[in-house]
Amino acid sequence: MSASPSPAPVRTSAGPTAAELLDFVRRTAADTALVASLPLDPEGRTWIRLDGPGGSEAWLIGWPPGTGTGWHDHADSIGAFLTAAGTLKEHSLAARLPTDGWKTLELAEDIDRSRELAAGQGKAFGRHHVHEVLNESATEHAVSVHAYYPPLPQIRRYSRIGAVLRLEQTERPEDWQ
Repeated sequence: MSASPSPAPVRTSAGPTAAELLDFVRRTAADTALVASLPLDPEGRTWIRLDGPGGSEAWLIGWPPGTGTGWHDHADSIGAFLTAAGTLKEHSLAARLPTDGWKTLELAEDIDRSRELAAGQGKAFGRHHVHEVLNESATEHAVSVHAYYPPLPQIRRYSRIGAVLRLEQTERPEDWQ
């Protein structure tokens, strides 16, 4: 009796995986002409919408010195982002939070994670990943590539004081027009 090859992995979703999104943002960030085409504004973030793989939503984003996103999540979307130029810092929570039914949450100790992402470094993340992204440089712009699947149905924005995380608002795509 001969051994048969292992069956191919079964994809449970019609869209790209987080690893495929990370591969996309890595390849896109390596496109120096595209990265250089992003207009940079010293006063605020700039962006260009990109065609992501498999129906995903993707963005090239410019970060002036001292700017950031504030604490937020991407609801039911998985995603990936990678720094194309400069350095970004990500603060995240190493726990899955409840998705609904709360306004204020006291966070456990040792839940905070921080990482510096220099050009060429990035990460993929799953659903409900709560984080903030910052350009802490006082003088240099940063540029990054982001991809999400499914396209963002909403973003929940949070405030944080010490160990207390508070849901402040929920934004939907029509709010970003």
